[in-house]
Amino acid sequence: MANNNTNEPRTSIDELNDSLTGLEQKVEKNQKTIMWAIVALTAVIAVILIYIFAIRRPGIQSADSAIGQADLEQMMGNDSTALVQYQKVADDYGYEAGNRAALNSAIILYKQGKYQEALDYVKKYSGKEDVIGATAKALEGDCYVNLDKFDEALGCYEKAVKISDDNPALTPYFLMKEANVYNAQKNYAKEAEAYRTIIDKYPSFGASTNIDFQKYLDRAENLAGNK
Repeated sequence: MANNNTNEPRTSIDELNDSLTGLEQKVEKNQKTIMWAIVALTAVIAVILIYIFAIRRPGIQSADSAIGQADLEQMMGNDSTALVQYQKVADDYGYEAGNRAALNSAIILYKQGKYQEALDYVKKYSGKEDVIGATAKALEGDCYVNLDKFDEALGCYEKAVKISDDNPALTPYFLMKEANVYNAQKNYAKEAEAYRTIIDKYPSFGASTNIDFQKYLDRAENLAGNK
């Protein structure tokens, strides 16, 4: 009588079947994880789309409309009305419109002699452009000067000089503001240094503004020598 052989040699097909079975089991175990990952990703995408189309875009459009009305009032010479509208846009909105509204509010308030309020709004403005950004930083410095905070003003003017990136019209203008503050502080050596920089690096600025910077440099050097 023949014995049944229960230990028949395994073929490559048997091993392949075992591998496929193990892979199927792993896939089944991971199906729930994959499903929930897809659900979570879909939810995140949905939130982003809702923000863009239901919140951000309407918000931007509303802000643009509001600042447009303020711009119109200012063009008509109604600065007080424009200021109220600019302040509302700056306070209620973000986006580019809110940013610009903060700067426009600061400019009008500064002209009205409301230096602390102007300072509060110009600080809300965020801009690194070599013209508008630098001018806004200088405006912040002007507010500090009128509030008798000279060290803070100098810090703003120094930043304005850096942001303006050697602009031949703006950089020497900011240096001149620095010199005026140094003079008020009786720091005549630093005042002379500022005027010397204007003369050496921006020689055409004096002619274009009809200012004799050499005269101011001589005065500052004399005062520094007499201290």
